[in-house]
Amino acid sequence: MLLVLFCVVSITFFLMRLSPGGPFDAERKLPPAIEHQLLLKYHLDGPLWQQYTDYLRDLLHGDLRLSTKYRNCSVLSILAQTLPTTFLLGALSLLLTLSVGLWLGALSATHPRSLLDYAALCFALLAISFPAFVLGPLLILIFSIGLHWLPVGGWGSPSQLILPTITLSLPFIAVITRLLRDSLREVLQENFMRTANAKGLTKRALIYRHALRVAILPIISYTGPLAANLLTGSIVVETIFHIPGAGGFFVNAILNRDGFLLGGVVIVYCALLIVFNFLVDLAYHQLDPRIRAL
Repeated sequence: MLLVLFCVVSITFFLMRLSPGGPFDAERKLPPAIEHQLLLKYHLDGPLWQQYTDYLRDLLHGDLRLSTKYRNCSVLSILAQTLPTTFLLGALSLLLTLSVGLWLGALSATHPRSLLDYAALCFALLAISFPAFVLGPLLILIFSIGLHWLPVGGWGSPSQLILPTITLSLPFIAVITRLLRDSLREVLQENFMRTANAKGLTKRALIYRHALRVAILPIISYTGPLAANLLTGSIVVETIFHIPGAGGFFVNAILNRDGFLLGGVVIVYCALLIVFNFLVDLAYHQLDPRIRAL
């Protein structure tokens, strides 16, 4: 895990340094003396290898450096202000994705070729076909401008969480629904399920005590990167609904050549991805007896 994080940090650092331009190129022409002082302040005056080793040393001490765009603001303070908002939106979207997706997938798998099955499949197809930049304005047009039920955007009240949460989670609900439907239908045809059925177990016990335990494994694999993706937010959703999250800072860090802010966001995303994938491995170990036997 630490090796992967080290590689990601290193690649991000060198890509930002080796690409054309610098963090102060977008500003008006600075006098050489002032530019030199700025380079000294942000530790960008030495050779590339020295900048790299100094940056790694600061990271080991928990220092993410200062942002070169937002003067006198540390990367840590910017992330501390924006990540809670992004994490809240992502956590609500993850909860909605798993609860609705698992329910629709199980409902579809246990009623094959029925009206419920076809309705769930049509919903999944429609949900995954609408990108966020189309779905978000469409929901605003219907529920905010047309029906006046929900606010257009902003952040602070529970009602302002509904539309962005649905916009962010709807495509992933479709994926979870399809994954669980296909996996559960395959498990229900296995020999051990026929044996359990022959023992006289109820349909509910067959599904929730036996089949779902195995069928949910592909969902767990998908949930690891999904959780990291949702918890770090979406720049499109945050922009549409005017949410003060970290997504906008991530894009602006690239456009403004703010390497330290970009590195901080990448470190957070990579750390979340590594941790959730590790939790997925632990969940596999607990749910699948064959993995425990290895």
